[in-house]
Formats: sequence, structure tokens, C-alpha cells
Amino acid sequence: MALILVRGENNSKLLSAIADMERHGNLNLVTKPRVIDSKFADSLVEKILNSTLKTKSNVATAFFVKEDTTLSIMQVKKIHPPAHVVVVSDEYEGYTQLQEMLDEAEGFPGYYSHKAKNEGMIDYKIKGKNRYVKNEKLNSYLKK
Repeated sequence: MALILVRGENNSKLLSAIADMERHGNLNLVTKPRVIDSKFADSLVEKILNSTLKTKSNVATAFFVKEDTTLSIMQVKKIHPPAHVVVVSDEYEGYTQLQEMLDEAEGFPGYYSHKAKNEGMIDYKIKGKNRYVKNEKLNSYLKK
């Protein structure tokens, strides 16, 4: 699992960035996004990048994704979200502090996942509860 920190100007840009990561980056959120203090997020990113930021953020959120850190970085590089997205590795000193903040933080308002809650396509020929057909080819790059 990878920890992702998103910081930006307003809530709508953060929501759009999260949706882009789900839709176009094929990242699967494990936890719902939580509100993080923007000043803490800015300081953490400055520590990670080892430089000062040009612009400060107004809002920030963080969440865990199913994929590992390396795959998450590669997928985020492919898209161009409207907010600053940072994949926080457990090697950084602020990782544990951010993880503790996530446990106590409130949910990010306005977020909902567009991905289906079921296991895949429905096979209408099958009677009963086990009607879903898993599509293993969709995310074949994921390790189980």
C-alpha cells in the first residue's frame, strides 16, 4: 500500500485530482480521503523535495491506495492532475506522523468513488448470488 498526499488551491481541484488518479491512473483507494492541515502538508512536501515551495496550498488530503509505492509513482506520472500529488514513502520521516494524523482526521467532503462495488460484470445466465464474473485482464499488472 502506498500513502498519497494531495495538496491544492481548493476542494474541487483535489476532488478532480483524486478522480483522475482513479479513472486514468487505475489506482484503487483503500481508505477514504481525509482532511489534512495544509501547513503540515506544505512542510512535509518541503522536507521530501528538500526545497522551498513556490506556492502554498489552501487544502490538503491524504489516503492509502492498494498499489505499491513504485507503481503508484509511475501511474501518477502518466496523468496530469490539477493539484500537487505526492506519493509519500515510508522512508521519509514525516510518514508515521502523517499516518497518525489520518487516523484522527475527518473525511474529505464531496468524495465518492466512481468504481463499482461489485466484483465485475454480471452474468445473467447464472441463477443465485454468484452472478459476477471477475475480469483478471483489467488490472493484470497488479500483484495479488
